[in-house]
Amino acid sequence: MNFSIIGYDPVSAWQRDMGTIDEALACRNNAGLTWINVNGLENPDDIRRLTEIYHIHPLTLEDILDTDQRPKSEEFDSYIFMVLKAVHGQGKMEPEFEQISLVLLNDTVITFQEHVGDPFDGIRRRILNNTGRIRKMGTDYLMYAIVDSIVDEYFLTFDSMGSQIEEFEDRALDEHDEAFIPDLQRMKQNLIRLHRIFFPVRESVVNALRFESELIRSDLEPFLKDVLDNIVQAVETVESYRELLSGVTEINLSVTSNRMNRVMKVLTIISTIFIPLTFIVGVYGMNFENMPELHYSLSYPITWGVMVIIASCMLIFFKHRHWL
Repeated sequence: MNFSIIGYDPVSAWQRDMGTIDEALACRNNAGLTWINVNGLENPDDIRRLTEIYHIHPLTLEDILDTDQRPKSEEFDSYIFMVLKAVHGQGKMEPEFEQISLVLLNDTVITFQEHVGDPFDGIRRRILNNTGRIRKMGTDYLMYAIVDSIVDEYFLTFDSMGSQIEEFEDRALDEHDEAFIPDLQRMKQNLIRLHRIFFPVRESVVNALRFESELIRSDLEPFLKDVLDNIVQAVETVESYRELLSGVTEINLSVTSNRMNRVMKVLTIISTIFIPLTFIVGVYGMNFENMPELHYSLSYPITWGVMVIIASCMLIFFKHRHWL
């Protein structure tokens, strides 16, 4: 667990990485704006101390430490709290899901990450290099930039999933791919998880637009609406991917059914050919004494010849009817 601190104002910016809560608190930027990023939740005591210093409600602390929280946004007297779900899936077969909690205060933004590593490097570069409008805006714009960065990473995950779905379309025609169905089920489960994330994230942004807090200025509304549009697009993308997978499943079922039909066709033809042969063998396999053919010296080769002729005629008939 470590702390990344960025302080900035319109004319300057700095960044520090600290290992303890005391070092992090000592680096707070009292003159400008401060972004405190907590990497990891392994030390609840340090997180509790940090929330106490900033007068964050104990219920909010519980939500921060509970990584199974549903995405949401809440308005308090002195801060706004958001729970988001980040998805790290670029170039991976299995996307990784991470909870990121955000506390927006008047001059400070605190983010709590479940794991070390985040999609915020672009924001840090913009702050340190003074590109864009971020250093000229308040903490509410920093909150927007963080949420927007998380949402943008959703689409990187979609790019990876789209490539996998294209592979599934090819694999659906492979009758000998035994790993196809388990892989397809995992992909469906991942899409269900994404669907369960995106809807509450959309609700969270909608609630933020409705807040009447002074922490979110009116000029931020177009930016939040842009994020909302992206989330809606993400939801639609998940729905389209689920439909594509349903189509892939139907293709695979058709291929499997056709394969089964071919097997049943061959077995049926074999059974049909052997029905008259079995009848002949059954008749002459009876243990009756008065069967004239049994004492004839050519009975055995004649019986074989008749059976071969019958089988050949049936094969020719099946071939003529295009059943073979």
